[in-house]
Amino acid sequence: MFEKGNRANTLHGILLIALFSFAAFYLADLPIMKQLSLSPLIIGIILGMLYANSLRNKLPETWVPGIKFCTKQLLRTGIVLYGFRLTLTQVAAVGVPAIIVDAIIVTGTIFLGLWFGRMLKLDRDTTLMTSTGSAICGAAAVLGAEPVVKCESHKTAIAVSTVVIFGTISMFLYPIMYRSGILSGLSDTAVAIYTGSTLHEVAHVAGAGNAMDPTDSLGIAGTATITKMIRVMMLAPVLVIMSFALAGRKKATADGHKEKSKITIPWFAFGFIGIICVNSLLQYLFDAPTVKDIPLNGVIEYIDTFLLTMAMTALGTDTNIQKFKQAGAKPFLLAGMLYVWLVGGGYFITKYVVGFFG
Repeated sequence: MFEKGNRANTLHGILLIALFSFAAFYLADLPIMKQLSLSPLIIGIILGMLYANSLRNKLPETWVPGIKFCTKQLLRTGIVLYGFRLTLTQVAAVGVPAIIVDAIIVTGTIFLGLWFGRMLKLDRDTTLMTSTGSAICGAAAVLGAEPVVKCESHKTAIAVSTVVIFGTISMFLYPIMYRSGILSGLSDTAVAIYTGSTLHEVAHVAGAGNAMDPTDSLGIAGTATITKMIRVMMLAPVLVIMSFALAGRKKATADGHKEKSKITIPWFAFGFIGIICVNSLLQYLFDAPTVKDIPLNGVIEYIDTFLLTMAMTALGTDTNIQKFKQAGAKPFLLAGMLYVWLVGGGYFITKYVVGFFG
């Protein structure tokens, strides 16, 4: 990829994706984008898809390795650095109920997704990617699962699209449910746990939490975000289990034959957990009240978001409208069924678990 003679072309591909990512960051800073809680990651994949359906054929094929580099190496680096957003202190802050609710939601969503996918006769890769995105942390989870599942780029983009659609709906729906009294059966803490354990993206949780509790005087916004971050931490063990579960699965090779998939240990997932531990140590050493107060945390988070945006944008450039047509409505139907489970099932699970420990 970076061999002498091909290095310049590879760098051209990386630079193209970087320019799109800078544009995504600029657009994400616009007031309307902030109101919709559209992160640079989401805007990046949209820009990539717009490019894929317009000027993609004009891209020199020699630049493709640079784009692939963004979807693989930069992606894994971004997932590892994502650990700097979390500390073990956050887990202790919300206690056992949030951890139990998160674990039930993550496990239940993935298994229900596999069952629903089989009912819909949807291919296993799309089912796994969509279910993982709904279960854990939206686009970041889909990106994390991609190297393990080893699916086509357009399936990753489709899974991300389902997360964006239903997560955005939730971001507006939950505050309406809260104000209308539909969530009156839950305490403020339970509302926060319910929000953090069932919404898709971290941005969606932050948006909904702030809409329900703008000053965090009730503790909803803060507790919801921490609950969500605990859910994010579950990405690592899920990827490891998924890797072993997929080992031995037969996949078609380029010549039409089928061969068993080897166990793919997602080492970046262990890196993710390791960084969380390091970040927890740094918080202790610097006596930082929150993760945001750890020195250089803001800079690292910015760099990490940019790397993940580049990965999302690169995935988008390989996704045209024809691939969405081939996938049909089934992935969105699957995501919709999982959404009903998250909103309805998540409510009763949270009410029972929080009530049991309360």
